[in-house]
Amino acid sequence: MIRHLVTDRRRFGLDAAELLRRVAAGSARVDVIQVRERDLDDRALVRLVRDMLDAVRGAGTRVLVNDRVDVAIAAGAGGVHLRADSAAASRVRAIAPPAFMIGRSVHSIAEVDEAVRDGGCDYLLFGTVFPSAGKYEGHVAGIDALAAVCRRSPVPIVAIGGMNEERAREAAAAGAAGVAGVGMFM
Repeated sequence: MIRHLVTDRRRFGLDAAELLRRVAAGSARVDVIQVRERDLDDRALVRLVRDMLDAVRGAGTRVLVNDRVDVAIAAGAGGVHLRADSAAASRVRAIAPPAFMIGRSVHSIAEVDEAVRDGGCDYLLFGTVFPSAGKYEGHVAGIDALAAVCRRSPVPIVAIGGMNEERAREAAAAGAAGVAGVGMFM
């Protein structure tokens, strides 16, 4: 099962150095780190991603950048995670280096169908599956919706939202290829 850590240093009141320390310490437990630090300017985000790559070097962990293809390429990251309303993955694939991983957030079967039609995605991140401390508003899809999306999609589905070890097992039983989270790994 793919384990996907999503960073959010502000949620935990961390500075960049403490975020890097925690990520490095936990990198052996995750396959992917999605750097989601929306408040940083371009220069600071590139620096953080490069520092993150250094911090996990040798762990076999892939570092992705949230919705910033330009930063991901400039920093030498392993890929990008696109929001549901972001650029088409096929367009990103056309400019991306070889072996660049591309994921996209999806929240419904219609969004799954659209992403599959467009092509270019290596995985789809579906949620919010369970109530989550990180998503204060919005719809909670539930485990049945996750199962339906997993049955529908030829692209691997990674479940996000309110994950812990027990819920990760439920997500796997529903067909998810992996789980993602902020709190679960931080």
